[in-house]
Amino acid sequence: MPSTYAMYRKLSALPKGRTIFGALFTRAAPYFGSAHLRVVDMRPHHGEVVVPLRRSNQNHIGTVHAIAACNGLEAAMGLLAEATCPPGHRWLPKGMDVKYLAKSDSDLVCTADTDEESWSQGPDVAVAVRATRADGTVTVEGTIHLWVTPRK
Repeated sequence: MPSTYAMYRKLSALPKGRTIFGALFTRAAPYFGSAHLRVVDMRPHHGEVVVPLRRSNQNHIGTVHAIAACNGLEAAMGLLAEATCPPGHRWLPKGMDVKYLAKSDSDLVCTADTDEESWSQGPDVAVAVRATRADGTVTVEGTIHLWVTPRK
């Protein structure tokens, strides 16, 4: 079976390919589908999705709910991890530390970023995550902690 990253590279080269990949990605991890995520980018050390400001993602004040934002952050991290995890290894999330910094009153661009050094420090890998409004304001920022180990 092709890797998630190989599938992304193949599909993203096609018209509507990212949309197709996004549908497959949320089918593999159905909870991500609940936030109606849109996959923007996937490559080693970077993942990016958009969480839309829509009624199903809103809280009582009409902004993107904090948990929908965290859902987007975890999806971005998952894309990054699938593209970055060394061959013969697996990754599992261990925890998430986030701070809510501002109202999320537009679509959110959720990004996850690492570097080579953070993956060489394993088995603990810290992934920096951030959700940004359309005006560039960071609304959620934090770290997702991964456990990266050899496959058995």
